[in-house]
Amino acid sequence: MSPAQDIARPQNAVPFWLSLVLIPIAWIGAVYGGWTVILLPVATWYLFSALDAVLGLNTENADLKASEDDIKWYTVITKAWVPLQFATLFGLIWYVTGPGDEHLNAFETIVLFFGVGVITGTVGINYSHELMHQKNNLERWLGDILLAMVMYSHFRSEHLLVHHRYVGTPRDPVTARYNEGFYRFYPRVLIGSLKSSFRAEKEKLARAGRAWTDQSNPFWRYWGLQTLMLALALGVGGWEGLFLFLWQAGVAVWQLEIVNYVEHYGLTRKHLGEGKYEHVMPHHSWNAAHKASNWLLINLQRHSDHHYKPDRRFPLLQNYGEDQAPQLPHGYPVMTMAAMVPSLWRRVMNPRVQRWRGMYYPEITDWRDYNKAANPMPR
Repeated sequence: MSPAQDIARPQNAVPFWLSLVLIPIAWIGAVYGGWTVILLPVATWYLFSALDAVLGLNTENADLKASEDDIKWYTVITKAWVPLQFATLFGLIWYVTGPGDEHLNAFETIVLFFGVGVITGTVGINYSHELMHQKNNLERWLGDILLAMVMYSHFRSEHLLVHHRYVGTPRDPVTARYNEGFYRFYPRVLIGSLKSSFRAEKEKLARAGRAWTDQSNPFWRYWGLQTLMLALALGVGGWEGLFLFLWQAGVAVWQLEIVNYVEHYGLTRKHLGEGKYEHVMPHHSWNAAHKASNWLLINLQRHSDHHYKPDRRFPLLQNYGEDQAPQLPHGYPVMTMAAMVPSLWRRVMNPRVQRWRGMYYPEITDWRDYNKAANPMPR
């Protein structure tokens, strides 16, 4: 276990700032064009996959007695990223539709903004996820701004009010079902998460005796921020800028949802009867202890602990061994690429799901309702 005094040292937080390297890489692609426009996805997916292979696993856990002051050098990155991403995104839209338009052809620009979407999804949405879980309004607002930059603001409501409450049950659209390929999961989750997030906020307001049109409904803020981002993209880069903004947003959402697909694939909570389900435990999420990708993703791969203790900040998330949580064979960069090939994904993951079922639920012999999310809705 890492003692609190070691956690507090700035040099131990520095690896989690590696995401900052992606910003100059984006500008290299914009300024030089050519083959450099592919550097963002190459760095994000392949470089960190290679680093995982070289550096291996980090199974050490931080001392939970560490204070907010002890982890300040870690949490600063999630806050600093917001203005940096804003300046990068809209700065690039301005550049490629203005000064850079002469040396970047249409294909290079589209590939470049594919890479921008990779980082606004892999880093931006991930950091918004960390921020939305905090209790102070500043961090939650910063999380909302990041989500508005990818037109996915409802993710906050869906994640906090639906996913964490109902993960591993038929009510959670984000839990990927056993044998469900990503290309079936993706349209289902896009539609399901939007509907479930709005319904959750509407029901929350109804319990307080208010209509969904009440000004306290966060969807008004979501729509306002997204409209502002669209107007900025149009104002900075015209119709081309608006298209590029929407293109990177679509890529970012795809990055988010393919990670969501990996995180809970095939893992379900036991139905106890009459719409009651067991409590969420570490074994209801896939865990990955790969060092480099956890630096990039600020310990998101310690997902078993995140669902077990959702309020725990990322430097303090705990790793679980094979006897406590199911383990992914590789970090998210490799696993998300595998998920894009359903036959490969099933070959790698279905045997692991079956072993998980035998380990934790040997008493369940008929999994058909779990496979199809046909069990009763949770109460």
